[in-house]
Amino acid sequence: MTNSDIVQKLWNLCDVLRDDGINYSDYVTELVLLLFIKMEYEQVQNNADFAHKLPVGARWPDLEGKSGLTLLNHYRQMLLDLGKNSDPLIAAIYADAQTRLKEPRHLEQLIKSLDGIDWFSARRDGLGDLYEGLLEKNASETKSGAGQYFTPRPLIDSIINCIKPQPGETIQDPAAGTAGFLIAADAYIKSHTDDHYDLDEKARSFQQNRAFVGVELVPGTRRLALMNTLLHGMEGDEEGVVHLGNALGQTGANLPKVDLILSNPPFGTAKGGGGPTRDDLTYKTSNKQLAFLQHIYRGLKPGGRAAVVLPDNVLFEAGVGTDVRRDLMDKCNLHTILRLPTGIFYAQGVKTNVLFFQKGSVDNPRQDQGCTQRVWVYDLRSNMPSFGKRTPFGAAHLKPFEDAFGEDANGNSPRAENVEGIGELSRFRVFNRDQIKQRGDSLDISWLKNADNLDSNNLPIPEVLAAEAMAELTEALHELEELMKALGAGDEVTAQRQLMAEVMGLTVAQENGNE
Repeated sequence: MTNSDIVQKLWNLCDVLRDDGINYSDYVTELVLLLFIKMEYEQVQNNADFAHKLPVGARWPDLEGKSGLTLLNHYRQMLLDLGKNSDPLIAAIYADAQTRLKEPRHLEQLIKSLDGIDWFSARRDGLGDLYEGLLEKNASETKSGAGQYFTPRPLIDSIINCIKPQPGETIQDPAAGTAGFLIAADAYIKSHTDDHYDLDEKARSFQQNRAFVGVELVPGTRRLALMNTLLHGMEGDEEGVVHLGNALGQTGANLPKVDLILSNPPFGTAKGGGGPTRDDLTYKTSNKQLAFLQHIYRGLKPGGRAAVVLPDNVLFEAGVGTDVRRDLMDKCNLHTILRLPTGIFYAQGVKTNVLFFQKGSVDNPRQDQGCTQRVWVYDLRSNMPSFGKRTPFGAAHLKPFEDAFGEDANGNSPRAENVEGIGELSRFRVFNRDQIKQRGDSLDISWLKNADNLDSNNLPIPEVLAAEAMAELTEALHELEELMKALGAGDEVTAQRQLMAEVMGLTVAQENGNE
């Protein structure tokens, strides 16, 4: 049984939750409160290196031996106790946790179903990856905004392949969501260090407890992130890998400078309590992405690097947007921009990009003026399929970009413009700083024409286009009339023709005479 098969089985358990009257938007939260207890137990059974995080009385066997109202009451009390646990990480995961299940038989059914899953296969592929698969399934299936905090896995992996996290580096995500970027960075480092066995004890401890830090504003999302990181063997400090707070507020201002920042900040303008409240950001703005971008390049150590997903408006917005872009290009070497296709995020229609940059210049990591000399832009948006459920966006679509990016994590590999075309037909082009200045410091740079778009110079004159549209509309109306007649709605046809004749300034007699 594959991980995707198990994820589907888990997702099917939502039918049980629906039968208990639980809202669609609460499915995963309800399911993971129970699922984490099961996964924690399975992880300990499978790996001698893992000790129980959950206390006696709040482990999976403590649920298996009960039934009926006794089981439901025990589970309710278990959640309350876990929220007050002496381990601050467990207490954070179960803070304010409560089940909405009302029927004991539904809880029994969930427990029985979880016991019936092939956990041997799940353990083989990694319980953390299985959990993340459930989060991805939730993001793709629900319409309640779950996808707002989920970046597609192929994109995360591609960014990681380019930016190349290293052991010993401090890595931050100021808008962590469910910690996808941090977990992928950890997986990359593990894959290049034989699961940390190549490191000494001090280095292993650093990777487990101090290498990664994230910030998440929404408590429920942070809960998912803490579960996710723990199941991937990432413990973090006393608050866990992902801290609760606002990176655009005091929490973000207090973060130490780091070697690497990976992030996909939330889209939109600041509303309520989630807006920028920091005094240390030079350019004041209600645009959260512009504030996050300032936090990111200001939060890097000299020579530190970043990859950040941002919507198109950050690349062209005037006023403060221009100021922030100039400041970024002064203080950092913005070496690469990847223009992403539409349809790969669950917020449909959002056009996004990935900006890759390094603090300082190639020759001087402490330089803070004129660091960007040229910017390479890769257009993965033009002449691409319309991505969605039927045409999923995958690693194969990003592989040409990774090849063009090169092996150097700071964009210093030898590069060539002629990718899938020559000159202006290439997907990959370079623009020097003067050319960008001539564009008013806009980074919204595109040059490829979509093959399915007609050249405006070759379009018919407006009168011809209007006549063609009228002809198609008339033909469609005629076909509808014939269909209604065939269905015995002749009187309705007459009434509709009378109405249309009045709208067109005709008489029925005139109209009939022209038939």
